[in-house]
Amino acid sequence: MLASKRRCGMTDSNTTTIDPKQLVEGVAKLASLPEVCVRVNEMVDDPRCSAADIGKVISRDTALTAQLLRIANSAFFNFPSKVDTIARAITVIGERELRYLVLAMSAVRGFAKIPVELTNMASFWRHSVYCGSVARVLARKCHVLHSERLFVAGLLHDVGLLVLMNRLPEQERKALALADASVMNLAEAEAALYGGVTHADVGAALLSMWGLPDILCETVACHHRVADAEEARLDAAIIHLANVVANRAEAADDSTFCAEDFDPLALTVAGLTPADLDGLAEEVAPMFVESWALIQPMVRHAQ
Repeated sequence: MLASKRRCGMTDSNTTTIDPKQLVEGVAKLASLPEVCVRVNEMVDDPRCSAADIGKVISRDTALTAQLLRIANSAFFNFPSKVDTIARAITVIGERELRYLVLAMSAVRGFAKIPVELTNMASFWRHSVYCGSVARVLARKCHVLHSERLFVAGLLHDVGLLVLMNRLPEQERKALALADASVMNLAEAEAALYGGVTHADVGAALLSMWGLPDILCETVACHHRVADAEEARLDAAIIHLANVVANRAEAADDSTFCAEDFDPLALTVAGLTPADLDGLAEEVAPMFVESWALIQPMVRHAQ
């Protein structure tokens, strides 16, 4: 979230220490990945498994197969010829990249089971898809290979927020109010209330519990604290920048970006300036529209 207008202080008596691992264990049964996703994640890292083996596992889930083929034929990839089978999708997209797309679809379906009252789920996922779309465009500008992982990192960057809203609704309500009434952003407000823990930490704990790649977990954990990232510093910087761009788009603020909008380190790590982020809307639009068209029905079905 972008910073608000006024600052207000916090006292130690308002702080509640939370354990991200315990929180995500509390929603483990609700926010679980389907067996197909878990199996594909394992197979991609197993040299004994071929692309054909992975295709057979994915094909068992007809809904997932249809979604993957739609995204393979969308503006997300812009392939010149039609991709009509999972085997073909694996060939043209790649096993690891397909793993991230399987994860993206599965995560949205998994979170559909979590009851959340503090946010509109359609708005939440719309922001997430837009952030992921911006991140993928920025990844290309930064010459990042296999930029699909940045789309998924953007899609999942705020999943910890859903966990907090489910497990600690009253405390998170206070965090939202504090961010709204101060110059703090939401992560800073959460850190003040939760003894330094934020929704980014909770999200990373959930992804880790799911057994997802360390670089993805670190990216989510550090997208508000780029300086804390090590192996995933560039990815965390890109997601930070994409999140600011997405927030600005949602605020319908058409003015140009200024340096104060961003973590200076994120700009430095990505090798970008605020001016580089102006005018992204046209480039992002086709990918966002196609991606949101895939995800929106799953969100609508959950409501």
